[in-house]
Amino acid sequence: MSDGNEIMDGLSYAETHEWIKIEVDVAIVGITDYAQHTLGDIVGVELPSVGDSFDAGDSIGMLDSVKSSTDVFTPVAGEVIEVNDALENEPEIIQRSPYGDGYLVKLRISEKPQGLMSPEEYKEFLKNQE
Repeated sequence: MSDGNEIMDGLSYAETHEWIKIEVDVAIVGITDYAQHTLGDIVGVELPSVGDSFDAGDSIGMLDSVKSSTDVFTPVAGEVIEVNDALENEPEIIQRSPYGDGYLVKLRISEKPQGLMSPEEYKEFLKNQE
């Protein structure tokens, strides 16, 4: 498990600590290293179903940790085209690889993302969180 300070280049970040990677018209969404570190040990994951549609800012699921349960929000509007089913049996993947194998969902984007931060902006944002 990391110290929560890893920020990946090539991604965009939301104030609610989700990351998004856009590949043409598909967005891969996960939680940041900071978020997984803050949550503590993640013991359960509730994710949406393929075919569900969301507006930007909607809750798309819940992460249960030893500390609390917290909503996960989508930084972009779209339809779920893939859910990371591996997390159902191994939610700790999120902590081992928040920017890789621990992604949550893939969405087909229905609107251009708004109000997301660059890696540099997110780094500054985190400094103000402490």
